[in-house]
Amino acid sequence: MSALTLKQANNIIENAIAHAHASDIKPLAVVVLDPSGNIIAAQREDNASMFRLDIALGKAWGAAAMGCSSRALGLRAKDNPAFFTTLAATAKGRFLPQTGAVLVKAEDGAILGAVGASGGTGDEDEACCVKGIEAAGLRTNAA
Repeated sequence: MSALTLKQANNIIENAIAHAHASDIKPLAVVVLDPSGNIIAAQREDNASMFRLDIALGKAWGAAAMGCSSRALGLRAKDNPAFFTTLAATAKGRFLPQTGAVLVKAEDGAILGAVGASGGTGDEDEACCVKGIEAAGLRTNAA
């Protein structure tokens, strides 16, 4: 597989939201990006705040740009805040190193894209992304 399809992206989102409902997580926004940070699909649930889509996008964009989960980025940012501030400025506000986004990977480990969510805690958002990816029959490496 060389690219995520719209059908797969929508499947990821549908399953991420289903997990949020089953886990009693607040209304989510979920964004699926290709490896270059372009949006494949995005949805914001009814009653999700206006910021959630932008936050989900920023988490996913950072993961795609840096090739790792947003959790890993957040941990790295603690040790090098000046560099991550510079990254955020360079990215014109699209870079958000906060837990809640993971990579989508092919069988061979190639990065197919990233999924970001916002609505719950960072851990809840990340879990929704992982469940969505796994339910769509794809792989991720959350850490």
